[in-house]
Amino acid sequence: MTKLIPTGERIARARALIEKARSLPQPDDRGWGDFSYSAQVKDTLRQANDLIKFVPMISGVTPELKQEAQQVIKEIAAAEKEILHRSLES
Repeated sequence: MTKLIPTGERIARARALIEKARSLPQPDDRGWGDFSYSAQVKDTLRQANDLIKFVPMISGVTPELKQEAQQVIKEIAAAEKEILHRSLES
């Protein structure tokens, strides 16, 4: 049986995963390493999204936590754009 994770902890873990995605080492080459890097970033951000995607729909959660979860969802989208598209600019 899985352990229930409190909403506040879900948000904290999601933010930690966003930072983990930002700290992944960027590859030097443009070959297969770039595909692997993109996959790692997307998987890490997917894990963050999976932690909080249902928080806004759960009853019993305070409106403040729901709003914070919505903000984290926006942060995830912004982080993906920032991380994966900065390599195109370099």
